[in-house]
Amino acid sequence: MEWLFIAALKRVPSRRLRLALLRKRGARIAQNVSMYASIEVRNPRGLSIAEGCSIGPRVLLDARKELEIHENVTIAYDAIIWTLHHDMNASDFHTCGAKTTIDKYAWICSRAILLPGVHIGEGAVVASGAVVTKDVEPYTVVGGIPAKKIGERAKTEFQYVPYNRLHIV
Repeated sequence: MEWLFIAALKRVPSRRLRLALLRKRGARIAQNVSMYASIEVRNPRGLSIAEGCSIGPRVLLDARKELEIHENVTIAYDAIIWTLHHDMNASDFHTCGAKTTIDKYAWICSRAILLPGVHIGEGAVVASGAVVTKDVEPYTVVGGIPAKKIGERAKTEFQYVPYNRLHIV
């Protein structure tokens, strides 16, 4: 039945209805969250999204081992966030993983991939197409495969809120 919910959620045209359905399935999502169309959520019960976040179209949020997204995070188009994968060296190819956390004011750019168990620090930026295999320090900019430090973000007392109350779909 879970696969049916995942497939159906992608086709829900209303942002408010998408959020209501996820909350009904156990997701802890704050009131002021923008969640665009075609999103995929695995295990809503393991998902926590704080105030002011913006989750772009076609984002995959895997919360099977818990996914915690703090305040004012931006996750752009086609990003993939994993908490569970397979142990490629195990004879039975069993699953393994860990909680993934994204701290406030982080920006996960388009088509970035976060692997299970990573912690993205406050204000960090994950560049488009990056594959994050290790924790990212606060205010660090990472890019590449695997993601490596490519710069730093100014340590500012950010006050922006990515949430868009006018967002319809």
